[in-house]
Amino acid sequence: MTITEMLGQSLILTVLGMGAVFVFLIIMIQAMILVNKIIRAFKLDVEKQDTAVQTQAAPAAASDNSIIAAIAAALRAKR
Repeated sequence: MTITEMLGQSLILTVLGMGAVFVFLIIMIQAMILVNKIIRAFKLDVEKQDTAVQTQAAPAAASDNSIIAAIAAALRAKR
């Protein structure tokens, strides 16, 4: 087998491999689009918001801010 024949075979193998990957990516994209349409059709993408969850989230955010302030103060004191 000559070098020219080996290069020809390697080129064919490369094109076939890249083609297989490209086809798989197209199939995957189409599947994702289909799942998106199904989710929107059944309205599964809408989050149900609870007022209880919203009122509980506010104090947690305030305590997070106080923790962040304490960490920042400790870092400034260390410098």
